[in-house]
Amino acid sequence: MGHTPLAYLHPEFLESEEARPIRILAEYLEPLGRFKEQQIQDTVVFFGSARVDSRERAERALRTLRARGARDADAAYEKELSRTRKALEWARYYEEARELARLLTSWSLTLESPNHRFVVTSGGGPGIMEAANRGAREAGGKTIGLNIRLPFEQGLNPYVTEGLAFEFHYFFMRKFWFAYLAKALVVFPGGFGTCDELFEILTLVQTDKLSKKIQVILYGREYWSQVLDLKPMAEWGAIAEQDIELLDFADTPGDAFARLQAHLIENHLEPAHPQEAAAPGIAKTRG
Repeated sequence: MGHTPLAYLHPEFLESEEARPIRILAEYLEPLGRFKEQQIQDTVVFFGSARVDSRERAERALRTLRARGARDADAAYEKELSRTRKALEWARYYEEARELARLLTSWSLTLESPNHRFVVTSGGGPGIMEAANRGAREAGGKTIGLNIRLPFEQGLNPYVTEGLAFEFHYFFMRKFWFAYLAKALVVFPGGFGTCDELFEILTLVQTDKLSKKIQVILYGREYWSQVLDLKPMAEWGAIAEQDIELLDFADTPGDAFARLQAHLIENHLEPAHPQEAAAPGIAKTRG
């Protein structure tokens, strides 16, 4: 008679409803172990649309479409042409996210620390996420991708550092890891998911659930001024006037980097924070 399998080695049990707490705990403990192994102390998180493409790919798509349109232009073609032109316009955000990540990573590599500081982190997918990971990798630094398993395949971009690519089942555990190590957040133009992640962090800051000072930069005033206006919330009394000051704005990689650098130096480098330095990979949250 064979041995009955141990419960923690039993695939059928581990995939059962009863084992859900174990799976949730695994999505905390397994990344924690890898971050410690890779000596990741803290991060700067980049959010933004997965639909933003690089300038090179957007220009190639437009050239291909124009070549086809010369033969069979119609209403559908004109609509597609308009969409492709807009994609080329949006490509600036890909290139600027890439450049900002490169600037930030190049600077972080000059810091004297036994751990990796302010590591560029994204959702690991395409678009702005790819751009951020790409810029950090081009600077020679480590870069993290916190991917999510979806019914439709998002896919991991090729620029995430080996050993720092994660795939989550639970959205709330992925959000936890976005917030847990972050010292700053840069939010590029995006959709529902980007806004969801932005307001998650803002709520944690507003309710004092983070024991660290985190900076939130909205990149691209032209886009965000149309999409997000918090003043009516303050006027109606839904938020305090000072809550609006939780958001900063930037329109160029140089400006965003200067703001990030000033924040990180003032709040997370000088003076040294013994609690952070003593525990690489651990950024305390309250409660």
